[in-house]
Amino acid sequence: MKKISTLLTAFILMGVVLTAGCVDEQSSSDNGSNNIIVGVTILPQQEFVEKIAGDNVQVVVMVPPGADPHSYEPTPSQLTALSKAKMYAMVGSGITVEDNMMGKLTALNPDMLVVDCSKGISLIEMEAHDHGDEVHGAEAQINGSADTNTSESAVYQTTSVSDHANLDPHIWTSPDNVEVMVENIYQGLIQIDPDNQATYLENKNAYLAELNALDKQIQTSLEGKEGSSFMVYHPAWGYFANHYGLNEVSVEIEGKEPSVKDMQSVIDLANEKGIKVIFVQSGFSTVSAEAIASEIGGEVVEVDPLAKDYIDNLAKVAKAFEKGLA
Repeated sequence: MKKISTLLTAFILMGVVLTAGCVDEQSSSDNGSNNIIVGVTILPQQEFVEKIAGDNVQVVVMVPPGADPHSYEPTPSQLTALSKAKMYAMVGSGITVEDNMMGKLTALNPDMLVVDCSKGISLIEMEAHDHGDEVHGAEAQINGSADTNTSESAVYQTTSVSDHANLDPHIWTSPDNVEVMVENIYQGLIQIDPDNQATYLENKNAYLAELNALDKQIQTSLEGKEGSSFMVYHPAWGYFANHYGLNEVSVEIEGKEPSVKDMQSVIDLANEKGIKVIFVQSGFSTVSAEAIASEIGGEVVEVDPLAKDYIDNLAKVAKAFEKGLA
């Protein structure tokens, strides 16, 4: 009986300790919820917000790691979290998940400030899919003036899918565009939290300096490479190519696997240009890329346009592209 009593006492004590731990954890979570909640669409934006606001905000990301922002559907728990957000920073350039969800989000949380991060950025057309023509994309200034000195300039205006038809939504793949996105986010943050404007301004300027240094670093590493081509499965790097004078050649045709004829065109172009690397991103099928690589005696290399650690990631991507240029 004593042994049983001792065991029961031990179990009770363990239960008390575990319960206390749960209470502490819940309490910690509750404390964290006192921060301003800011919603964003993709992981790079999380870094942009956190670099400016630090621990003053809690960032909720709509598209989780490994998910495709062109097809992702937010979960009910994500929508619940976003319903408590004081501000939402949308990419604003035609990301499918935003075209599908922003109306629902603003209806769910009508008091939420929605900032369009693309305000002031010239959107470009998606790569022309005639692989005989290597075009970065023609500029399409649909966002109006590049003035981002007032918070009103970035306030969300309802758009339809057709407003972004044939335009490249991946604006964040070029650091000069990110500088504009960061400015738009800053203007939104000081609108919802004016008491911390001085801190946010200092942090913003420090991050802009990092972005400027990254841009100069990439420009130096790619000097003399203007006009060179790199091949990707999904055309997510048009703004990078446009900014640094490169040609992006896409395997994917309008979001679909290429036909046999299209694949042969890509193979012929790769052989003509001496392309030996096909860049892919996680979450996309690599079957076609592997088949083409086999035909051209090349290799498939993964690069991630959606990584959170934006500056380190883009520096790595630039080095990978440099080695894969033809």
